[in-house]
Amino acid sequence: MSETVDWGPIRELARRVSTTGAHLALTPEAKALLRRTASEVGISDSEAESALATEEGALGLLREESQRIREGSRRLMDALHRMYQHKDKGDFGSAREEMRGVLKVEVVPHYRALAQGQLDDMADEP
Repeated sequence: MSETVDWGPIRELARRVSTTGAHLALTPEAKALLRRTASEVGISDSEAESALATEEGALGLLREESQRIREGSRRLMDALHRMYQHKDKGDFGSAREEMRGVLKVEVVPHYRALAQGQLDDMADEP
């Protein structure tokens, strides 16, 4: 993936809302952040727009975005760790399966691209 993602602002917003109980004000800036992040985590534009119609929907969207980022990151990091262990043992078939496993379930395009890149890098291995 050629573009970098910056999920710091959405993580901060989610943290502020969930831990401090801060109100999610649907300012133009907050809506733009939620829209952008929705696209980055595999949520359709129509689903995001529908959610942004109400404060409750926007809060649900924020939670879903945060969950996809958190779970996708954890899933990819765990699979990468296992992949490197397999590669160190010369077991490239199992290493590839780790990345294929991520690709079977991952919805976040950035994480999918990283997993696919790892898989592509092993194309010439036994």
